[in-house]
Amino acid sequence: MSPAIAEVVARYGIHPDMVPMLEEFERVPQADTIEEARATWSAFCRAANRPRPEGMTVSDSVVATAAFDIPVRTYRPTAASDASPCIFYIHGGGFMTGDLDTNDTVAWGLAQETGAVVVSTDYRLAPESPFPAAHDDCYAALCHVHDEPLVYGIDPSRIAICGDSAGGNLAAAVALAARDRKGPKLCAQAILYPGFRTEGTLPSFTTYAHAPIQNAESTTRYRLNYMPDPASHTNPYACPLMATDYGNLPTALLHVAAIDAARDEGKLYAERMNAAGSAATYRVAEGMIHSFMRARFDGPAAAAEFKVITDFLAKYLFVV
Repeated sequence: MSPAIAEVVARYGIHPDMVPMLEEFERVPQADTIEEARATWSAFCRAANRPRPEGMTVSDSVVATAAFDIPVRTYRPTAASDASPCIFYIHGGGFMTGDLDTNDTVAWGLAQETGAVVVSTDYRLAPESPFPAAHDDCYAALCHVHDEPLVYGIDPSRIAICGDSAGGNLAAAVALAARDRKGPKLCAQAILYPGFRTEGTLPSFTTYAHAPIQNAESTTRYRLNYMPDPASHTNPYACPLMATDYGNLPTALLHVAAIDAARDEGKLYAERMNAAGSAATYRVAEGMIHSFMRARFDGPAAAAEFKVITDFLAKYLFVV
């Protein structure tokens, strides 16, 4: 462990299971352009990827829309039936980076541990394609998957949505849109260390302003690149904490890292859902940092946090 990592671990009380991820992140070079940021993020993520399980069927396709041909990747566990439950998964990356490959191990892990088919969607990235591009892509892909159950071998009445980081924002926003537009009825939503608005006014934004992996400065930069138009800052499909109605939403898990500038946004979202009669569980991964889902192979505590997510999803996907 380098002196710099040792110092940040001691300062924040970071769990040992996070150290391998911090060490890998330390090797990521400084990025001065968006192209460099995407390349270095991809290199960091792929370093944590693991081979897919034997017997899992993985296939790539596209969802064609007038605006964009959306890449999707389907993960089918060996025991999956022709009408399996489905997890619709949205990757993170600050709205600016990431793709189907960067989160491949997360996606196949969801399939392996739940037994559900996972459809992982890509989307257009900021700043070239600001809001509502990513939101529109994710919603269109969800509707397509729901409307083509024979193509994906799924039961359209048992679809849960899951997303982490920027994908957590997008997953929650898609769940709001599905309710508002009378779209696909989701049975659950797993929202993992999300960012929900542009203003960093909640206490965690100050307490963990300099947290590793994602800090207050980078969080603000990502959001403003995604939402350059001030009008979008009050749009609930861009910033779900701007919603005025949290009722009739799918049961949710708001699962956040303890050491994360955006932590309290997940807490507030869960509180508002519960106050409106929509069931939400708020869980803090103690001692853990943003992107902890990537660390499930690095220690038992990180693996246990991943299991919380898959147990939650399986509970609602396999209800008879």
